[in-house]
Amino acid sequence: MSTDILALFQERQGDFSKGQRRIAQYITESYDKAAFMTANKLGRTVGVSESTVVRFAVDLGFDGYPSMQKAMQEMVLNRLTSVQRLEVANDRIGNQDVVSMVIQSDMEKLRRTAETVDREEFQAAVNAILNAKRVYIIGVRSVAPLANFLGYYLNYMFNNVRIVTASGTSEMFEQVVGVNREDVVIAFSFPRYSSATLKAAQYCRTTGANVIAITDNRESPLAKASDHVICAKSDMVSLVDSLVAPLSVVNALIVAVAAKREKELHRTFDALERIWDQYHVYEKRDDKK
Repeated sequence: MSTDILALFQERQGDFSKGQRRIAQYITESYDKAAFMTANKLGRTVGVSESTVVRFAVDLGFDGYPSMQKAMQEMVLNRLTSVQRLEVANDRIGNQDVVSMVIQSDMEKLRRTAETVDREEFQAAVNAILNAKRVYIIGVRSVAPLANFLGYYLNYMFNNVRIVTASGTSEMFEQVVGVNREDVVIAFSFPRYSSATLKAAQYCRTTGANVIAITDNRESPLAKASDHVICAKSDMVSLVDSLVAPLSVVNALIVAVAAKREKELHRTFDALERIWDQYHVYEKRDDKK
């Protein structure tokens, strides 16, 4: 279920009981905190029972409280300021072991991503990359490392890969102005979504270029401006964006493309190994010790 839960409250407020009105009011005023509360904690915060919170979710049309909570989280992710993200993260961590909490959260994102990636869309993206004259990779701010990582490996396979990590709209357009229908554009965007990336993707699509979005869901602004969408979960609400699942998807793209370019890669790495050895690029292991 994908909906703006605040708009749903407005539509249904006349049907709410006294307790339900308290729940709706608290969520409306403090959605950044409510979206990450358990049903029990939300109930205690507003002064109603946990069962009242669960019934409220069902009455709104959700399968249960977890579904309503997911809808709230998806709604707020792009609205939170950095300060709000810090406050929510600190509230969620409490006295928990940070290392375990973060790693478990990332493992869950990987599991959910593996289950939800559309294999047909993924293969279509691979084919688009293989058939492109030029490959443009757009990733700004916190997702710039993803663009650089993907570009690093695609540069071994193709002669015309361009990495665009400029966060300014003007500078970004200067780097993609030559895009045309023979090219593919791979763009990364996660909450809080970059407006510069969105504008560049929209422009590239008007030129006839094949635009591939790597984003968190099919309803994201970038997804709506793309030809192919690969979704990877990245919903940790903190100062730090979790890029574990998106990076895993990038790895899968690289492996899939490399499998189709095996002969070319073999020649490239044969030549590179000789160069690396001649110029001592890597430290050699001394097997005699």
